[in-house]
Amino acid sequence: MKITILLIISSFILFSCNQTSEKTTQKEEHQHHADSENIELDNGEKWFVNDEMKPFVLESENIVKSYTALNSSDYENLAAQLKEQNAGLIKSCTMKGKSHDELHKWLHPYIDLLNKLSKAETKEEAEHLIAEINESFQTYHTYFQ
Repeated sequence: MKITILLIISSFILFSCNQTSEKTTQKEEHQHHADSENIELDNGEKWFVNDEMKPFVLESENIVKSYTALNSSDYENLAAQLKEQNAGLIKSCTMKGKSHDELHKWLHPYIDLLNKLSKAETKEEAEHLIAEINESFQTYHTYFQ
């Protein structure tokens, strides 16, 4: 009986320690990810984006502006159009180095938003995501030329 109680207590302690360790690790990973995704300026200046890529970003932004101005509700079509533009953006990328790395800090969350928009189940959810996409374009213009 004593051995059983001792095993139960030991298991509980080990399980508790493991859970605390996992939570700490997850928190540290999230913090590291958040820190590593902060876009930096190029010595106080905006990063250069190659001319082949710019039209795809600008056209995506225009598509969202038009969607909003027309008070459209066909967010599935909007998501498809934005994904098409994004495919062109990615295909036209010839950037290298730090500017490329910084652009990807903007691009990855933007792609996540597009994926979420294409899976949105309600107009309200889509509207929230479209607002985030608009904020993403503002971020792009803050850090890139």
